[in-house]
Amino acid sequence: MTDMTMPKASKALADRRHALAPEIDDAFLALSKAVFAEGALDKKTKQLIALAVAHVTQCPWCIEGHAKGARRAGATDEQIMEAIWVAAEMRAGAAYAHANKTLAVLEESADH
Repeated sequence: MTDMTMPKASKALADRRHALAPEIDDAFLALSKAVFAEGALDKKTKQLIALAVAHVTQCPWCIEGHAKGARRAGATDEQIMEAIWVAAEMRAGAAYAHANKTLAVLEESADH
């Protein structure tokens, strides 16, 4: 069976990732810095969005990092939980909306 555990982020792993593709790694880090900078959206809102997305993509490191980032940006526990509930509704809402595809398939197959 494949080991599904993921290694804890470390400086050694970050250094190895950078050594293997330094230009791309630098570009990604610059993108991340630019994306989370204060702009039309404040840093707290950006961190709450990222935390919600992290729950939908189910990335444990992203959840950890953006929960801490949201807290550093001034988000309350209630705001953090509300963002997670928004993510949960969006994930469930997609399944709900896609039920229309199944209903259409069932309708087509009933005609044949």
